[in-house]
Amino acid sequence: MVSPASVSNVQKREQAKVMEKRGQKRIRFSAMDSLLPAQGKAILISGCDSGFGLGFAKHLTDKGCEVFAGCLMKDKNGEGSEELLSLKKPNLHVIQLDVTSSEQTSKSMKEIEGILNAKKLNLWGVVNNAGIGTYGEVEWIPINVYEKIASVNIWGMIRLTQACLPHLRRSKGRVVNVSSMLGRMGYPMRSPYCITKFAVEAFSDCLRYEMKPWGVHVAAMEPGNYIAGTNIFTPESVDAAAGVMWNNMSEAVRKDYGKEYFDSRVKKMHSYITGGVPDFRPVLNALDDALFSKNPRPRYLPANLYYTLRVLAATHLPESIYERFYKDIQ
Repeated sequence: MVSPASVSNVQKREQAKVMEKRGQKRIRFSAMDSLLPAQGKAILISGCDSGFGLGFAKHLTDKGCEVFAGCLMKDKNGEGSEELLSLKKPNLHVIQLDVTSSEQTSKSMKEIEGILNAKKLNLWGVVNNAGIGTYGEVEWIPINVYEKIASVNIWGMIRLTQACLPHLRRSKGRVVNVSSMLGRMGYPMRSPYCITKFAVEAFSDCLRYEMKPWGVHVAAMEPGNYIAGTNIFTPESVDAAAGVMWNNMSEAVRKDYGKEYFDSRVKKMHSYITGGVPDFRPVLNALDDALFSKNPRPRYLPANLYYTLRVLAATHLPESIYERFYKDIQ
């Protein structure tokens, strides 16, 4: 025989489950209600040849946006641009775009403006996704490699943003700059990438303050470790970078570090290729919020719990405590 107390407890648990479900529904509907409709909004994305950019272009096309997918290799029939063209979607426009070239950026914008005018649309958002990276210790990396990475990750971002701002001010639209968790914390062997992503963070803050009176929102997106999902590094690219570094080192630097240590660092970089999270749906969710939320955030950190906590620790803890917890930076 079941006691009245037991029945009461069962009822309470069932009521709690119902209330929890109702609460979840309220939260879910509230989130949906706070998003602007994506259908028909014109979005320009740079760096759509692969990785995040390729995924962003497909995702926003499926949501009904008018997508302008900027691809560096379109004129050379690059794999990413060909994949996008093969979709044959009327709301997906694959554009040749090299953000390091002022001439090509201007030409691409004229092409985009022509399509926008024909469809009577305004540009709603730009997603500055184009980015490159490498690895190696500071003494190993030629200065021209630092300059090349900055030309894409910093100057290319600024160049494209400047070209888009007149349109975005009229539409009161969005700027989304793809940074990285490495824009919030330094990491050995990644200095060229880290310094450019720190620059993305600073640029995003400055631009956000300047654009606020115009009703344009600026967000920095700081993805965690998605190397496995983006193929930003391949075995071939890691080996190619190693060859450039070793061949350009002075004899003194080679002697001081030694080939054994150098090879161990290259081997470690190879181990990162398949690391991280292969599924970058959290990044897509963050993109949706940055572009369509009525109350978007200044920063998004789509990362798993480990990297979320690590970024927060690097940002807020004293260095002595942070370095005690995370030995891999030593």
